[in-house]
Amino acid sequence: MKNYILLCLTVIIVSSFDSYSQQSEVNSGDKKYDHYAYDAIKTHERVAKKGYKSEDMFKKLGNSYYFNSEFEGAAKWYGELFAMNTNVESEYYYRYAQSLKSTGQLDKANRILDEFDTKFKNDSRGKLYLENLNYLDRIKENSGRYTIENAGINSKYSDYGTFVHNNKVYFASARDTGSFSQRKHKWTNDYFTNIYMADVDSVKVSKIKNTLNTKFHESSPVFTKDGKTIYFTRNSYLTGKKGRDANKTTLIKIYKATLENGKWDHVTPLSFDSDNYSTAHPALSPDEKTLYFASDMPGTLGQSDIFKVAINSNGDFGTPENLGNSINTEGKETFPYVTAENEIYFASDGHPGLGGLDVFVGEITKDGTVRNIQNLGNDINSPKDDFAYIIDPVSRKGYFSSNKDGGQGSDDIYKFLETKRLKCIQELSGLITDAETGAILSGAKVTLFNNQMEIKATTIADATGSYSFPVECGITYNVRVQKTDYTTREVSITIEKITGKSTGRTALSIALEKSMRNVTVGDDLGKCFGIKMIYFDLDKYNIRPEAALDLEKILATLNDYPTMKIDIRSHTDSRANFKYNEVLSDNRAKSTLQWLVKNGINPDRLTSKGYGETQLVNKCADGVACTEEEHQQNRRSEFIITAL
Repeated sequence: MKNYILLCLTVIIVSSFDSYSQQSEVNSGDKKYDHYAYDAIKTHERVAKKGYKSEDMFKKLGNSYYFNSEFEGAAKWYGELFAMNTNVESEYYYRYAQSLKSTGQLDKANRILDEFDTKFKNDSRGKLYLENLNYLDRIKENSGRYTIENAGINSKYSDYGTFVHNNKVYFASARDTGSFSQRKHKWTNDYFTNIYMADVDSVKVSKIKNTLNTKFHESSPVFTKDGKTIYFTRNSYLTGKKGRDANKTTLIKIYKATLENGKWDHVTPLSFDSDNYSTAHPALSPDEKTLYFASDMPGTLGQSDIFKVAINSNGDFGTPENLGNSINTEGKETFPYVTAENEIYFASDGHPGLGGLDVFVGEITKDGTVRNIQNLGNDINSPKDDFAYIIDPVSRKGYFSSNKDGGQGSDDIYKFLETKRLKCIQELSGLITDAETGAILSGAKVTLFNNQMEIKATTIADATGSYSFPVECGITYNVRVQKTDYTTREVSITIEKITGKSTGRTALSIALEKSMRNVTVGDDLGKCFGIKMIYFDLDKYNIRPEAALDLEKILATLNDYPTMKIDIRSHTDSRANFKYNEVLSDNRAKSTLQWLVKNGINPDRLTSKGYGETQLVNKCADGVACTEEEHQQNRRSEFIITAL
């Protein structure tokens, strides 16, 4: 993966050397290194082969390979660095671990990450590693979901960063077009990239011949839906002039152009661009009101972060906002892509992955933060750099770029079909019934809310009383049921997480109480409210707070019907002796009566009696083995209507 793409070239201060001859050769290499010269690697390696050792030189060698995604060489020279000294900056621990992972040395990589977290407690990458010690298992679980093939538009040079518009795929390529003016970048030894295009499912590629392409880098095009505006990445170069930072380095910016009379015109950098930091890889939100991008601007948490900025109705831009530390790390986050399903795909070397850049996906919440970040699995990701992932959320087709083994060039474009969604999706379903009779209730309105009480879906129970919703694993939902003549009921449920790629079913049947009921003498008023028993502390008969809640329902009904009289009956199970149960239940019945009197009910309307274990509703008499649930059936309170 090219350093230009990653926004992360680090220029390291040169240290002094002992030998003048070696000093001269190393200085030559340093000069080329600082000016992004590709053969700086060779210069430093010649010195290293002579047996000369320097932490600074090993850092430079490691970085030279690392920033060109040649992780085997990076692991070799970072290894030499750590053999000399392990008291180095945090970045070298992380780069060394990433390089080791990319070359298959996972155990050693994890040991380095353990040391990394121990020494640099405030670095979020170490915390992410510790929180995801089984990250390889999770990556495996997320794998096996794609069919992937070469996109057919690759060359022996670098090809990457696709966008599909109007049935054409646009991308960046460093291919040699045969032009005598085609220039090479000293750091990568590749040609500068320009924007190319091809028809979808075609292998015929053509270069965009207009003002979008220059003699420097262009990449990452993204079009508005009407095709009249394009955002893209370019070196800071406009009307023949290069922008440079304080180190006289030309960085990269996001540019905008508009289509007029069939030609791209008014190529301008965005208002928040600067010569002092880079902005790159634009991505539009589905409503085209927000632009996402990667940058190392002030406020960046790591080497490059993902930001967003509002696009105002007049075409101006708001103030860029960092997406925060739930997505951004001290490493590199880049190449965002946002879908209509509030998902953001991005590449990162800071979240636990297979080495190099991996592609991840997160959920954009209502407040704009990103949560539930997951690695896409080893179909897409490899030990090398994998990035620039885009997907059509309807067809589940898309493209990504990678320098994984087996490609045609340094970076290649692959197309894919996602055959199984990453999200763990279940079916939440059940029956709506009458609480008293158990009868099926068709036509009930069932509404699904998330845990922020936002409506996710609404349905009507069918003729069999059934309803169903697709739901995500691990999420808490509220299900509200409404039906005429019934009291609205709402139930909370957390969907169980299912490992792997399985889908399942969560059952939730809901019984509704009638809001208006015809009652007669002899009916149990408690059953009207689903009151099975009035709860008391063990061996006591004082009213507990949760019991008072149920008694309030009885109290309200007695106040609504002033001629109603009830007999309060308390029952126990068969455990403990007969006399004890009789006394305890009688005291509890009297305590219930006294609570109602205390709250305003005339005692003439109330009677009470404790029946102990004399009226068991099942087999659970003395000496009979029963379950706790069976004993519970006998411990009950009744409020029998004796007059209306």
